Amino acid sequence: MAGTESQPVVARLSRSAIFIVATLNGGVEGLRAVRSLCGDLAALVRTVGFRDLDGGLSCVMGFGSEAWDRLFGAPRPKDLHTFRELHGQHHAVSTPGDLVFHIRAVRMDLCFELGMQITSRLGGAVRIEDETHGFKYFDDRDLIGFVDGTENPEGSAVIDAAVIGDEDVPFAGGSYVIVQKYLHDLARWNDIPIERQEQIIGRKKLSNVELDDSVKPSFAHNALTSIVENGEQLDIVRDNMPFGDFSKGEFGTYFIGYARSPHRIERMLQNMFIGDPPGNYDRLLDVSRAVTGTLFFVPSATFLDGVSPDSPSSEGRSSPPPDPSGSRSDGSLGIGSLKQEG
Repeated sequence: MAGTESQPVVARLSRSAIFIVATLNGGVEGLRAVRSLCGDLAALVRTVGFRDLDGGLSCVMGFGSEAWDRLFGAPRPKDLHTFRELHGQHHAVSTPGDLVFHIRAVRMDLCFELGMQITSRLGGAVRIEDETHGFKYFDDRDLIGFVDGTENPEGSAVIDAAVIGDEDVPFAGGSYVIVQKYLHDLARWNDIPIERQEQIIGRKKLSNVELDDSVKPSFAHNALTSIVENGEQLDIVRDNMPFGDFSKGEFGTYFIGYARSPHRIERMLQNMFIGDPPGNYDRLLDVSRAVTGTLFFVPSATFLDGVSPDSPSSEGRSSPPPDPSGSRSDGSLGIGSLKQEG
């Protein structure tokens, strides 16, 4: 859709991030407060980001299925639904979430300030269900010692993977995002011999080189999360972050995956938790437990800019004049017509 700008779902990977998942508290005034924030979010990002022009501050705002109906009514994104639980050898839980904020920057103080501004604006309109502060670990590794995010697409393939095109024209420029918080049993993981760890992940631990298919087990994490349909590799864009809390003894990975269709991520999770074939599940789950799981739709920045506090039936339907530069100061892209989902 010409002139439509996406939110910064494909912003550069950052050193720091805050993930906030919240539920609506209900009431007309609460819904009005959320809709009011939609139209002001870009300005808040610019205001906070101006304190460090090299800080790379960005924010993505997404909405759960039930929240979409309450806030905006019809039409609705065609593939938006609640997160589907999976029960296999391990359990992919579905947890509450009406709103998600993915805040990224080089510096944590920028993330924190923007998060404080957002939550102050929302006040009693929402209940924060989960707040996780993520950080980049040594050599872009997870706490289990392996490099994370190696298979992210690059260049124009990022847009093809993450941003909706002509397959849902009213919501072109948008995206879907699934978030899950995984807690690792690091003591148990560290007791596993490195050669076995490499088989579980599908890569060499030190060099990050992918294991040859001739020796890689079918249950390897990167084998089960590689999705091919009709001869086409279906990519997603991950921006996972390690996190930890010494007082709670909790250490893990915050998974966040963007895709132009939630089907892509759901296929990966199906393979991980149920197995491909069933029973051939991801052995990483033996030491890594999912404690949250939520699916959101991320509308375009143009949609958010067009939201007014009132009249949910018409919110976001009118588009402001497109930015002639084709890009936004918060790192998002101007998205035109894109190829359809494969």
